[in-house]
Amino acid sequence: MNAVGIDVSKGKSMVAALRPMGEVALLPQEFLHTGVGLEQMAYAILALGEDTCVVMEATGR
Repeated sequence: MNAVGIDVSKGKSMVAALRPMGEVALLPQEFLHTGVGLEQMAYAILALGEDTCVVMEATGR
């Protein structure tokens, strides 16, 4: 299973992904919180395939 980590901050998100055994599938990459940026992030994650789990840190109130 691929693992995607997303660090969300104001105006942008940092995304990275690993394949099984720690192989880097997606180097850390920044995506802006715009229509185009979020679409690019979605396509990058979808390109990893169906066996992918996305996790995000729960922050805030």
